[in-house]
Amino acid sequence: MSGSTSSRSALVVGAGIGGLTAALALSRTRWRVTVLERAPELDEVGAGLSIWPRAWRILGDLGIADRLVDGTRPAIQAGLRRPDGRWLAKVRAEASGRTPVMVHRARLHSALVGALEEREDVEVRTGVTVTGLAGLDAHGPADLVVAADGIRSVIRNELHQREDVRYAGYTAYRGVTAEPVPGEASTTGGETWGSGVRFGCAPLVDGRTYWFVTANRPAGENSGDHHADVTALVGDWHEPIPQLLAATPPSAVIRGDICDLRLPLRRFDHGRVALLGDAAHATTPNLGQGACAAIEDAAVLAAQLAGHARIDSALVAYDRIRRPATQRLVRASRLVGVLGQVDNGPVVAARDAGLAGVGAIAGLVSR
Repeated sequence: MSGSTSSRSALVVGAGIGGLTAALALSRTRWRVTVLERAPELDEVGAGLSIWPRAWRILGDLGIADRLVDGTRPAIQAGLRRPDGRWLAKVRAEASGRTPVMVHRARLHSALVGALEEREDVEVRTGVTVTGLAGLDAHGPADLVVAADGIRSVIRNELHQREDVRYAGYTAYRGVTAEPVPGEASTTGGETWGSGVRFGCAPLVDGRTYWFVTANRPAGENSGDHHADVTALVGDWHEPIPQLLAATPPSAVIRGDICDLRLPLRRFDHGRVALLGDAAHATTPNLGQGACAAIEDAAVLAAQLAGHARIDSALVAYDRIRRPATQRLVRASRLVGVLGQVDNGPVVAARDAGLAGVGAIAGLVSR
C-alpha cells in the first residue's frame, strides 16, 4: 500500500537480493524501511541464479515474478555428464512448477529496485558503510534491524564475537554468453563432473546461457585471466562447453573462492536484530539455493512480525523456523561439493560408476 501510514520502522543493512526482498516484504506489511548500502550505486554484479518454486511463489506474491519472465520457458535436456560427454544421469526438465526459473542476478536485483522505487515507505541510502550496530543510530531510531550484509557480515561478527566463514577448498568461475547460443546450448543444462573440476550451465529466461566452472585451488590463487583459466580447465570437454566459452566475452567472466559458514549455525535473532541471507547462513552454491533461501527468509520474517505483537517474539519464531532449514541446506550443499570436487583417480571412477547407477541423482544436478 504505497503511501500508507507505517507505525514501525526498520533498518535493513545491505541491498543485495535478501535485503531488498526483506525491505519490500516489510513495506507491504506497513513497515517504514530504510535500506543502507555500502556501494555508491545500486548495481548488482554476478551471473545466473536459479529460483526454485517456493521462492518463485514469494516473488509472485510480491509482484516481482511478472517483471522477470517474458514468454514461455523451454523444456531443457539436463543431467550429469563426464568430460567426454557420456551421460551419467539424464532427465528432461520440463518447464513446469517443479523446476527452477533461471535468471541473471542483475535482472532480479533490478526488478526489486524498481518495485521499491514505487513505494513511498522505503528509502534506499547508498554509499553508507556500516561498521557496527552503534553506528546505526546516525540513521534514526528503528524498531528492527535486519542484517543482510553478506557472508562477511560485520553485524554477525559483532554479535557472535567470532568469524564463522569457512573456505570450501575450491574456487568458481562464472560467465554468461553475450547473446543466445543456437543449437544444443539453447536446450541443454546440467553439470559435467571431472577430476577436481566441474562445469555447469543453464539457459536463462532472456535466451542467453549461464555457466560456471569450479576447480580445487588454494584460497586466493588468481592468475588474473579468468577466461584463459576456464579454457585451460574445460576447453577440451564435450560440446557445447567450448561453444559457450567462445560466446562469452573475457571481461564477463568473474571468479570467487567458494565459502560457507561453519556449522552449527548461530542464532538468527538477537533482541531487535535479525540476521538474513548470507549473513545468517551462507552456503556453497552446489544446490542452487542461496538466493532462494534469502528470499524465503524475507517472507518468513515479514510474516512472523505481522503475526506477533512483540518484535523479539517474532524474531525468536523466525529463528526457530529458518535456522534448522537453512542448516540442512548448508550441510547438504557442502556434501555435494565434496563429492563433485573429488580429484583422486580411482575414487573419481568409483563415484562416476555409482552415479551412473543411481538415476535419482539427476534430479539433484539438473537444476
